[in-house]
Amino acid sequence: MPAIRRALLLALLAVPSSLAAQARPFGTLREQADLRQGWLADRLDTQLAPLMRRDSIDMWIMPMREYAEDPVFTALAGPTTFAARRRTIYVFYDPGAGRGIERLALGGSSQGGVFTVLRAEGAGAAGTRMARAELWGDEQWQLLRRIVEQRKPRRIAVNTSRVFAFADGLTAGERDAMLAALGPDWRARVVPAERLAVDFLAVRLPGEGEVFADMVKLNWALIDTMFSAKVVVPGTTRTSDLVWWFRQRTNDLGLGTWFQPSVTVQRKGVTSEDLGDDPVIRPGDVLHCDVGVTALGLNTDIQHMGYVLHPGETEVPAGLKAALARSNRLQDIVLAELRSGRSGNEVLSAARATMLAEGIDGSIYSHPIGLHGHGAGPLIGLWDRQDGVPGRGDHRVLPDTWFSIELQAALPVPEWDGQLVRSAQEEDVVLGADGVPRWAWRRQTEYHLVR
Repeated sequence: MPAIRRALLLALLAVPSSLAAQARPFGTLREQADLRQGWLADRLDTQLAPLMRRDSIDMWIMPMREYAEDPVFTALAGPTTFAARRRTIYVFYDPGAGRGIERLALGGSSQGGVFTVLRAEGAGAAGTRMARAELWGDEQWQLLRRIVEQRKPRRIAVNTSRVFAFADGLTAGERDAMLAALGPDWRARVVPAERLAVDFLAVRLPGEGEVFADMVKLNWALIDTMFSAKVVVPGTTRTSDLVWWFRQRTNDLGLGTWFQPSVTVQRKGVTSEDLGDDPVIRPGDVLHCDVGVTALGLNTDIQHMGYVLHPGETEVPAGLKAALARSNRLQDIVLAELRSGRSGNEVLSAARATMLAEGIDGSIYSHPIGLHGHGAGPLIGLWDRQDGVPGRGDHRVLPDTWFSIELQAALPVPEWDGQLVRSAQEEDVVLGADGVPRWAWRRQTEYHLVR
């Protein structure tokens, strides 16, 4: 990097910000761990039984090895656990209505006391003695076989799916070893846990929603600073400078991000090809960002629009305001169709019908969010699949889930000689227990301004 660019970037990163005064917006690591541990216990206490009983699953088995963890491990691991030790086989057993789900870990830890850990011989329904050495290899599979024989489940769910990556965490080696240990009689009772795995990851807790709203507010504040004269020097600052400003600022706040941020420019009379990959930002440019933050195991995903005022200019041109209003209208259309019980494809089809009837030139590509950025649950279109997404779009929306409403609308702008301006927005929403979506905080209706 040339010396002048390096000095400029360092100067940008050092810009004072009210956010920097916050030592850690979500508390110390220990405070965060305590909060997440409570969420883990609540998730297992409240979500397992309804989902297993909905799908008539008596036992759910999840074997996994260190560095080949099942995606559902994200919803099972305590905040001080970063990998499945050697091999851990999680077993959930439903003894029947009126009784809680039995939670067993064959190997690994109790995840802060939410699992009963079995390590020694003689494991029974009431538990087991501790041994000095962990079970490993064939001993674990023999123990699993005894647990199954003692409990006699009618339907045994495992995480295999040709549609959802979230429900396909059973690796080939673990599958072969498990089926060999179970034998032909129990193997005949094994079924895919597809819907169970996806929805267990998707459903969120009320306490998580409160923190999520604060995360979205912080994400907004970061964008508002990034798309301002505090960071942007027209004629000097490049889009890559903003990308790395965002990465550095989130890191300074003790946060992470689940994807590399992006910042792009639209300019009057200039094509994207002529702008290049890393243009210098100039007055009159329309800015766009796609950014997210990660905290307490949760993720945001937001796209906003900005505008760089010309010297003497006091407001955004009317044509650009209309472009933003057009994508706002498309947001309204999607939210009107997003309801619990509908499939993602049904939401997409209904929303696009209204969009086309209103003459909006747009596309919809929304997705669940939560423990993962592109989260578990139904897809509502893809940018290149506006006719629906077979399989992943057929999954149904549940109450207490979150979505990123991601879309774009294009409009000719008179002040730009009829040039199409693309207004791409993404805002996070939460569906409560009533299955009705609400903005996690609010949605953008005015441009961020670089004055």
